[in-house]
Amino acid sequence: MICVACVFTCLASAVVPRDAAAVTMSMVTVGNPGNTADTGGYGAVATSYQISKYEVTIGQYVEFLNAVAKTSSETIFNTSYDANQNGGISRTGNGTTGDLYVYSATGPRGTQYAAATTANRPVTFVNWSNAARFANWMANGQPSTGVQAASTTENGAYNLSGATGVVALNLTNPNTSAAPIYALPTSDQWYKAAYYNGSTGTYTDYATQSDIAPGNAVGSTPNQANVYVGTAPSGTYSLTQSSTLDSTQNYLTDVGSYSGSASYYGTFDQTGNVSEWTSTAGSTGSAILRGGAWNLNAFGAGAGLDISVTTANYDTGFRLVAPVPEPSTMGLLLAGLGGIGGWRWRRRQQRLE
Repeated sequence: MICVACVFTCLASAVVPRDAAAVTMSMVTVGNPGNTADTGGYGAVATSYQISKYEVTIGQYVEFLNAVAKTSSETIFNTSYDANQNGGISRTGNGTTGDLYVYSATGPRGTQYAAATTANRPVTFVNWSNAARFANWMANGQPSTGVQAASTTENGAYNLSGATGVVALNLTNPNTSAAPIYALPTSDQWYKAAYYNGSTGTYTDYATQSDIAPGNAVGSTPNQANVYVGTAPSGTYSLTQSSTLDSTQNYLTDVGSYSGSASYYGTFDQTGNVSEWTSTAGSTGSAILRGGAWNLNAFGAGAGLDISVTTANYDTGFRLVAPVPEPSTMGLLLAGLGGIGGWRWRRRQQRLE
């Protein structure tokens, strides 16, 4: 007869200690593997995968900075985070012993956020390598060492080692062998999650399950997004519903604010809020950027933008992908114990939302 207590003791001794996870990433599964591409040749993905339901937020990026940028932050912190009204991250300290850097989400900018903080809005002013380093940190289990190193930001999903350009994906890195490997989506992964309908096997023009250009009313009305609607100077920005651009107003919306406008797979804001980095290289020194943004008319399904990897703007952010999780070692073991000595075990399913 198997000693259940002994099994748990052995499992506990085999667990590698990890830092408590500060960032919880809501993921949705993109199924229908082996789907065909659309007429433009985009969106075919051979396997199922997960993609983050929302864009990476300021609050999540603040946790990242406080974990690995206590003394040095030149490769992951942009001073425009606080200087620009669409930034939202401040830094105090000078990065020395006794006065380490501390990061926080800054308070409201503009009348439309008079009673709000910025933590749930998408992070902006991130270039490609900033986003890749966040992916590495997530893949490495969110270590909190205060410094950037191979085990925190410089290796993981991407072997960066101080680089600032597009580099090859590394899915066998030993730093991440014990955890799902987060990465930036490929252009096709991003495209499929946004536009593909797994029930019909067809693509829509917008990531709101519609072929009609979306409106921009915040709330539960279907087919809406944080985009500029109309033609300047008579169009309107979503947050203010005004044609006038206010240099003191933050125009980003909390992720998921257009609650009636999810994609088929359940992602939000792929049509608006901020455009997003992918891991697909464009021309030399560039990567493909996809999706619309708060200051642009809605971008429909198309080739995406070929942007320099050093670009960091007030309308650029990112989201992550990960493999579909396998059953845990614990789950498999307990399932195997079902029926032994009259024990019956019920495996828990991973909660995605």
